Amino acid sequence: MTNKSPFKTTEQRQRFSRKTLNIMIITVSIMIVLFYNMPGGIKPSTTENVENTETQVEVSDTIAEISDTTPSFDPKTQLSSLKIIEKATAKSHNIDIQSWNTTKGAQVLFVEAPEVPMLDVRLVFNAGGARDPKTLPGLALLTNGMITEGSTTHNVDELAAHFESLGAVLDNGSYRDMATISLRTLSDPQLRQQALDVFYGVVSAPSFPEGSFQRLIKQLTLGLEHEKQNPKKLVSREFYQQLYATHPYGHRIQGTAASLKEITIKDLQAFYANYYVSSNLVIAITGDIQRADAESIANIIDERLQQGSPAPRLPTPPTLTKDQQHFIEFPSSQSHVLMGALGIQRGDDRWYSLVLGNEILGGGGFTSRLNQTIRQEKGLVYSVYSYFSPMAVTGPFMMGLQTKNESRDEATTLMHSILTEFATKGPTEQELQDARKHLLGNFPLNIASNSRIVNYLGLIGFYNLPLTYLENYPKQLEKVTVESIKAAFTKTLDSEKLITIALGKQDITTESKK
Repeated sequence: MTNKSPFKTTEQRQRFSRKTLNIMIITVSIMIVLFYNMPGGIKPSTTENVENTETQVEVSDTIAEISDTTPSFDPKTQLSSLKIIEKATAKSHNIDIQSWNTTKGAQVLFVEAPEVPMLDVRLVFNAGGARDPKTLPGLALLTNGMITEGSTTHNVDELAAHFESLGAVLDNGSYRDMATISLRTLSDPQLRQQALDVFYGVVSAPSFPEGSFQRLIKQLTLGLEHEKQNPKKLVSREFYQQLYATHPYGHRIQGTAASLKEITIKDLQAFYANYYVSSNLVIAITGDIQRADAESIANIIDERLQQGSPAPRLPTPPTLTKDQQHFIEFPSSQSHVLMGALGIQRGDDRWYSLVLGNEILGGGGFTSRLNQTIRQEKGLVYSVYSYFSPMAVTGPFMMGLQTKNESRDEATTLMHSILTEFATKGPTEQELQDARKHLLGNFPLNIASNSRIVNYLGLIGFYNLPLTYLENYPKQLEKVTVESIKAAFTKTLDSEKLITIALGKQDITTESKK
């Protein structure tokens, strides 16, 4: 089992049973690996930019797993080979999204993808950290982590052994908006059915064992201690707390030392009963199966879960009324700075202008204005960036940098002035064309693998985006103009009302003289 939460569980790998196909896949995989590693050869990009990186599925490929010259009956090797083929042969294609609702109200999104014999099922519940009770932060994360710790029919070790023998991967994650449980398996009817049968039990009948609960509590508590020495996490945590105050987005989704002592298994069971229900669920399915198979999978999940009620809409975050600066004293020669404000929520029409504008401002790496000015021309920072993070309700806009303590004030002031100028004057026409070309060029790779597709399906369903979202994305980028970027930034951000969080040494006089 792999896990996007901080909890360390036994990774489940993949297996397959058809020996002939296994040998063919291994042979082709070796040829592909050799070809793409030839001198001067064209190598597929291993970086796939996804709009919401929180929902990415990590795939760990090991060449050694497919390099045995004597093919054996090893499903783990077979699916690892399939993953390499999926990446190496990825290409753009039209995404035909089919959607329907189950009897109890779950939304299903399905894309048939027969190119590779795999199946991905991703369950997205409106059960993220924003649903934590005010007095029990961390409850959503713990509940999600415990779901894969055993069912009423399989303990955690039996789950690990079962999925490993079938060549299936069980995955889960908890974030501010959503909580996910996913299965990746081979599409062979017999293997997938055995994997799905166990998956249904994990989702619908978690056992919440005491031993696992105590272990996860200890892991989270230890994580809180480690966080005190992690400047990036400290700055990010403070930024969210100051920006969102008492709003559900503002609290620590990993919990606090006090809340972790208060949370009980009964709390987990109650949270599960409230939020892990059909009416609060999006089912995303893609792979080498037909519509009837997808309907069967969705129907069984729907039948096993309680109907429940959809989670209520989150409140609107409070608006900033003035500029704010906060400093965190930290014993380091380097400073970390985050500056930002409220941005937009998912589905906002400004998104396309903002995403292109941000590519120019600070999201485009070395070619961005922030990087060219603050890092390349002035040499003030190690890194600098910006991004929008749209969420169910208004998500944040952030600019960040890392620099020496003595360069902190100058770099921060310059970052603010670049944002102000950009929001007022907008980009040049050449900057716009270059950024658009870059985003349009990368987009096909973002929907070229099953893992990316199922992630997007989950996002589209969860955030109630149109089914034509992927199809229309390039078209919408083509419509963006210099004026639309200026208008979007002006409407979204007030450069005189930003929150700035700086971490480092306050007194740098002695250090500067060294």
